[in-house]
Amino acid sequence: MEPDNYTRVTEFVLTGLSQTREVQLVLFAIFLSFYLFILPGNILIICTIRLDPHLTNPMYFLLANLAFLDIWYSSITAPKMLVDFFAERKIISFGGCIAQLFFLHFVGASEMFLLTVMAFDRYAAICRPLHYATIMNQHLCFILVALSWMGGFIHSIIQVALIVRLPFCGPNEFDSYFCDITQVVRIACANTFPEELVMIFSSGLISVVCFIALLMSYAFLLAMLKKHSGSGESTNRAISTCYSHIIIVVLMFGPSIYIYARPFDSFSLDKVVSVFHTVIFPLLNPIIYTLRNKEVKTAMGKLLNRHNLCKEK
Repeated sequence: MEPDNYTRVTEFVLTGLSQTREVQLVLFAIFLSFYLFILPGNILIICTIRLDPHLTNPMYFLLANLAFLDIWYSSITAPKMLVDFFAERKIISFGGCIAQLFFLHFVGASEMFLLTVMAFDRYAAICRPLHYATIMNQHLCFILVALSWMGGFIHSIIQVALIVRLPFCGPNEFDSYFCDITQVVRIACANTFPEELVMIFSSGLISVVCFIALLMSYAFLLAMLKKHSGSGESTNRAISTCYSHIIIVVLMFGPSIYIYARPFDSFSLDKVVSVFHTVIFPLLNPIIYTLRNKEVKTAMGKLLNRHNLCKEK
């Protein structure tokens, strides 16, 4: 229940990743270099899949969507974090905090659902190869991607609805570099146990269940490939793709489980895990996948060569 008389907080103060100026400058150089190097790589993946007529397989359509979501996801927190390295007081408005929280969970949950769709795509390709084109047709792909986005939107709306009804009367400082439900709930001027329980169930339990289900499905697919198939190029390619998906699943769900599938208390590793979860891993996911995919690497090389030839002319 809200207190009758309180001064509503209109902005929040972020402590950032470090209070030392020299450390801030080093972190700024590292994260900016990383962000500017990996971001164009993800854009190149999307352009390659979009422009190459040979990459029409549903797997590549889903990969392009993954790259898009990862660019968006990391851009929710990274730009402000980089700017705040030079700010004397790192401030975010209440509305800006809610917006950051909303998009973080919207895009993050959408990506989790998309990874589930990608697992279904691999199941259809490996276990139903003769019917794959019929099962994973273009219409179904669009529907599955749209459902992933819709699921992410519904999940995020639930988080925001629980947060905005809480009273905030001070303190207004987060020991973090961005807004998330784990920090906001801690400083609310009310008993937040019911809201925290719903959030843990919504974000944490879903992450755990999806993670276990995805690992089991890929373990099943790998067992099928190694048991019933030979050592041909197509089999090796399918196994490599499954391993790539497993790496992406671990990178995406591991930090999410650590952050949301427990009480929202503060731990020493929180900031480190959050940086990898919100900035580094999302940008690396499509790169990891692409490095293990011969067709995409070849198409990217052709696209770059064409671009260089056009510049020379």
